[in-house]
Amino acid sequence: QVQLVESGGGLVQTGGSLRLSCTASGRTFSNYAMGWFRQAPGKEREFVATISRSGGSTYYADSVKGRFTISRGNAKNPVYLQMNSLKPEDTAVYYCAAARLKVNSSRSDDYDYWGQGTQVTVSP
Repeated sequence: QVQLVESGGGLVQTGGSLRLSCTASGRTFSNYAMGWFRQAPGKEREFVATISRSGGSTYYADSVKGRFTISRGNAKNPVYLQMNSLKPEDTAVYYCAAARLKVNSSRSDDYDYWGQGTQVTVSP
């Protein structure tokens, strides 16, 4: 079992930046590909970014490409989502997720463990 906890959300103005963190306990963190998803009010959960076990491969949704960066360190370090040039449409609850088998997947069904989410609000 892997327990994931997100942090770093908050309120920011358009054009601002936030860095989300995802920490994990339980099994070895580095055994999992990691992803970030988000869900805005009234909308389905959508893929944001993912990073491979080694950190050598990343993949982004078109809507955040060039603005967001996913990164990870060693087994004990958090997974980060650096979000720059934020827009009001980025407002959502952001979730961290871990996948045992799939790499570079944008499908939420491929992820086995999820955090509780952290709220990001971007004001106009």
